[in-house]
Amino acid sequence: MSDSLGARGERWSSPQPNVTGLGLIASYGPRFWSLVIVIGAVAGLSAAGLVGLLRLTEHLTYGGHHATLLTTVEHAASWRRVVALSIAAVMVAVTLRVLGRRSTGGTEVSEAIWQRSGQIDLLRSLVRGFVSIITVGMGVSLGREAAPQLYGAAFASKLSVWAGLPTWQRRLLVACGAGAGFAAVYNVPLGAGLFAVEVMLGTVALPLVLPALLAAATSTAVAWIFLGNRQLYHVASYTFRISELAFAVLIGPIVGLLAVGWTRLITAANHARPQGRARYLAPFGAFLLLGLLSLQYPQLLGNGRSIAQLGLVANLSFGLIIVLLLLKPLVTAACVASGAPGGLFTPTFAIGVLMAGACATVWAHIWPGPPVAAYTLIGGGAFLAAAMQGPLSATVLVVELTGQFGNLIVPTLVAVVGAIVISRRFGAQSIYSARLTGREGEEANPTANAAALAMLRALDESSSVAGIERQPAESD
Repeated sequence: MSDSLGARGERWSSPQPNVTGLGLIASYGPRFWSLVIVIGAVAGLSAAGLVGLLRLTEHLTYGGHHATLLTTVEHAASWRRVVALSIAAVMVAVTLRVLGRRSTGGTEVSEAIWQRSGQIDLLRSLVRGFVSIITVGMGVSLGREAAPQLYGAAFASKLSVWAGLPTWQRRLLVACGAGAGFAAVYNVPLGAGLFAVEVMLGTVALPLVLPALLAAATSTAVAWIFLGNRQLYHVASYTFRISELAFAVLIGPIVGLLAVGWTRLITAANHARPQGRARYLAPFGAFLLLGLLSLQYPQLLGNGRSIAQLGLVANLSFGLIIVLLLLKPLVTAACVASGAPGGLFTPTFAIGVLMAGACATVWAHIWPGPPVAAYTLIGGGAFLAAAMQGPLSATVLVVELTGQFGNLIVPTLVAVVGAIVISRRFGAQSIYSARLTGREGEEANPTANAAALAMLRALDESSSVAGIERQPAESD
């Protein structure tokens, strides 16, 4: 059997140095690739169902059939906002009570990959995802992507255990499942595939990228059947101007510093989550605060997609930008501290757009010319990259989300580099590691690199078992 593996590995191996592990087919068998496709399909179906549930919740809560939550809320009676969030608080409190009795498996995807060997309790994840999408539809200030990510990752974990795959492959498939759910719900196959390896696994290596891309492509194709093929944000087509490049050089370090502050706020909110009976009261306090503020500022409700869309077309006044910039991070952090399940991707992007919008308004008076919205997109993408600690995936995600495939890519990359360098200089975490709690005796905020390096070592070992040996490096 070893000889046959060796022959197969030599046939499919690549001598180039960027392919860690060499024997891709020797390491990944037909069962593995079949699981990647199945996981992608399940993630796509789950995402389509969850988006449908989100829309149904918004309709039942606020009435109407409007395109966005903000429009729906503005056409509904104000009292519905407080009542809806009170019901959402009850749901979260009951969920915390029920799931508190089940302690097996991780509750967050990053925790499962980095701390729990890719193990996620399926039933627990199904409940958390369901509650997450319902409460976001009611107006809780968290992201809707958490539910499809969790569903994709949980099914990947279950199927990996069923197939008897080793731990390193289970971790990889859990990351692929999370990326597939992300891809399907936002129609971002390339960005989500990169997100799975760069952010969830901490390294971009060809043997890890291929399964992530296949899972994301599969889930997106399945979701297209039900959700269609539409980009999430609609922006104008911009042309490149030198003032945009100058703005990118200046805005990068600024939003890098602000991203450090944002991730530290999320870390503090996560640590502030109360214990004991107080944990069941926390959702009521956080959601009541959000509900009362939404009476004056309905833009605060939901994941922030409406804020980002308005900011990307410069349809927010400077005064409203400043108010929302102060309130949106606070209400989102309060929702995190309450223990409510939900994501941070869209709230983070919305906050980045607000920050960039404020800076862009000032810059437009210093160097008039290009539309303010072009500057806003550049700065918002850089903030997202720094907050995620994922320069490649964040840049591609912004491109896919907005359809800006060409003219702004250079200034956006310049701003992303500046933001990442400054944020790393000040010890930034990502919004995903910031929510880790850790278990007794474990580091609370590990990096993904340990898991990723274990996968790459396993690939090397698989290649060695298959009879493939690396060639020694030549000395200069």
